[in-house]
Amino acid sequence: MGDAGILPPQKSLDVNSLLQQLTIEEKVSLTAGRDFWHTTPVPRLSIPSIRLSDGPNGVRGTRFFDSVPAACLPCGTAMGATFDNDLIRQLGRLVGQEAKAKGAHVLLGPTINIQRSPLGGRGFESYSEDPLLSGILAGEFCRGVQDENIVPTLKHFVCNDQEDQRMAYNAILTDRALREIYLLPFQIATRIANPGAVMTAYNKVNGVHASESQNLLENILRGEWGWDGLVMSDWFGTYSTSEAIKAGLDLEMPGSTRWRGAALTHAVSAKKIITTTLDDRVRNILNLINKTAASNIPENAPETELNRDEDRVLLRRAAAESIVLLKNEDNILPLKKDKPVLVIGPNSKIAAYCGGGSAGLNAYTAITPFQGISSQSTSTVSFSQGAYAHNNLPELGPHLTTSAGKSGFAFSVYNEPPEAPNRSLLEERHLTASNMFFIDYSHPQLNEIWYADAEGTFTPEASGIYDFGLAVQGTARLYVDGQVIVSNVENQKPGTSFLGSGTIEEIGSCQLEKGKQYKVLVQWGCAKTSKHKVGGIIDFGHGGLRFGGCLRLSSEQAIEEAVVAAKEAEQVIIFAGLNGEWESEGFDRDTMALPSGTDKLICSVLEANCNSVVVIQAGTPVAMPWINNAKSVLHAWYGGNETGNGLADVIYGNTNPSAKLPLTIPRRVNDNPAFLNYRSDAGRTLYGEDIFVGYRWYDKVEIDPLFAFGHGLSYTSFELKDLHVSGNGSTKTISLRLTNTGSIAGAEVVQVYVAPSISSKAAHRVIRPVKELKGFAKVYLEPKHSQIIEIPVEIIRATSFWDEECGAWCSEKGAQKSKSRKPDGGLDYDLRCFGIYLA
Repeated sequence: MGDAGILPPQKSLDVNSLLQQLTIEEKVSLTAGRDFWHTTPVPRLSIPSIRLSDGPNGVRGTRFFDSVPAACLPCGTAMGATFDNDLIRQLGRLVGQEAKAKGAHVLLGPTINIQRSPLGGRGFESYSEDPLLSGILAGEFCRGVQDENIVPTLKHFVCNDQEDQRMAYNAILTDRALREIYLLPFQIATRIANPGAVMTAYNKVNGVHASESQNLLENILRGEWGWDGLVMSDWFGTYSTSEAIKAGLDLEMPGSTRWRGAALTHAVSAKKIITTTLDDRVRNILNLINKTAASNIPENAPETELNRDEDRVLLRRAAAESIVLLKNEDNILPLKKDKPVLVIGPNSKIAAYCGGGSAGLNAYTAITPFQGISSQSTSTVSFSQGAYAHNNLPELGPHLTTSAGKSGFAFSVYNEPPEAPNRSLLEERHLTASNMFFIDYSHPQLNEIWYADAEGTFTPEASGIYDFGLAVQGTARLYVDGQVIVSNVENQKPGTSFLGSGTIEEIGSCQLEKGKQYKVLVQWGCAKTSKHKVGGIIDFGHGGLRFGGCLRLSSEQAIEEAVVAAKEAEQVIIFAGLNGEWESEGFDRDTMALPSGTDKLICSVLEANCNSVVVIQAGTPVAMPWINNAKSVLHAWYGGNETGNGLADVIYGNTNPSAKLPLTIPRRVNDNPAFLNYRSDAGRTLYGEDIFVGYRWYDKVEIDPLFAFGHGLSYTSFELKDLHVSGNGSTKTISLRLTNTGSIAGAEVVQVYVAPSISSKAAHRVIRPVKELKGFAKVYLEPKHSQIIEIPVEIIRATSFWDEECGAWCSEKGAQKSKSRKPDGGLDYDLRCFGIYLA
């Protein structure tokens, strides 16, 4: 943070005194943002503005468009797969340091919603389908962020588990499911870390929008849990004036206000809101400002980069330790660095390092799998595309060059349209990314309606037909050497671009020759130049532009070329999966299937070479119809900046995989417990699976998933024995001996599950899951070494359910029994009327 470390400590605000001095208008102003990322200051009383910034896997800063590069962590599910409290806390510290570099006092993360379905658009942001794992990791992440005196924000409170009609749907669920599954991660995280802020969800919960729910915000969060921080809305997630204030929503974001300001002042003067209630909201805002003072971040601080060597080491370790080894028959992995390797597949030469939407970041760097493999191989590395897997055409920006010969294109801003004579240039920037969202773009001379040109030179690497695409919130035309190839101006069709506010990608094509230079020009007009409006979608202001292009590929020919190469190769790796265009805020997936052509490619290559390694990158489960023919499969998530290097470390054995699935991978989407009740139906979403989310469902209905929650293999082997349960108080200690019985050093995750005792099932007042995760520990061991592992379990919490008749947690008393060995080699120990099962 440069000189921030030597700044004098910021003076703490005298909250009670300020509440006496502030006028009603000043108090009201404090309850809404100043702009997209800052709170409102009151200079008269030396109340500063503080900065908030996305997000759950890195700190973007104050700009979506042309943002300052940042460190991108592995996505939420990747972090969940580590089951590693210490690593997650270290990552939290890094994010705290990144926040200081970006001048952000408050981090908008972590995300800890529950993945009811594999199809959730933002499923990759959250840690797990299990509330205990989610809550513990979130708490550790928050503690790491707080180690740097940055305030973390738990989001989205609560049941923000789908993108379909995300501001309107009514999540209908039992109090038991609400308590045991959806609120529990927040409850655990607040108990562990007491984070300074919580963000409300967009949706309704049992008929009331979360940002207007006094039951959620005041009764449960502040009342029962005793939490005393600030509650903010999600961006544009405030829907009322008086109701939200009374419910406990302190801060409306972003600014400028839509629901407070004059409306709230009038509500106070009319006694719809009493002054003490307004004071409660303002007090929480002032207390938050005081909590951020220890960071010593100046008001309106400049945004800078860290990009340190030690951070790259940590991010690389996190990427590698999040990768789950699903299969490894015949010990295909690890591969040999000194032998040639053939790399195949659509994800090989792209860096699928994060999901889309507000979690997206402009990474310092993004290592592709091909780069990672190439950097470690001491032999030849060859490549075959095999298939494309893009949703929209790949961004064209990185493949253009400017007139000065730099990679990228010139971006020029005007107030006048392209046809106007004597256009006046407002500014010109050199950009590389051609996916541009102008939410927060500003210029002092910018008109309400404005235009921009993107111009660069494209030199094809091969002759053929090239497709070009335009997706916009606004209007645009794409020219190649002066000829209109794509027009997205009239008769625009709604699409998923720009968080659902933009159009589909319109595509045009032309024949290009290898090595010849072509001038590419895109002329864009802001959102107000378009007649296209999407009802129920947030108005993101200026609009957006995305232009892409690539050589048209014959799927049959590309697969055949990959098959021929695979037949002759000794080592083959297939990199496939999804990316931020398939998994993103703003929409849910329609299917678990991989992009068109991918499954055929994998099947064909496996038939040609059965020892091919399959690597899937996806933030949530995907279908694997070829799984029985694959001997070695890795699930790699989105690994952040060091994605490619982390993958290579596992593939070549530098890192012994130790991650476990934080989500169940079903054989088909129909097996998922939310299959019949996912997405909004006439404005409501019925949580019909109740508490039986994820593995709780598959266990109860005896459906074998493709890969179970908690599954993950290693290059070595481990043995668990000598289980012992001790302690007479409220906390029992589960101890056992863990031994690395193999020849390679590695880490193992010991998972503790609590299950109803078979002998007393009939006595249970409510239906219970077969087992529930109640503790875990990750331990690294050298080969042939052992260690005694101790895992504390709070017995009342571990055995309780939410009793809807009493409106309270209930733990049923039962008989204690002696330990026994289960048929599958696990160990159990009956306690009260429950058993403890270790895996």
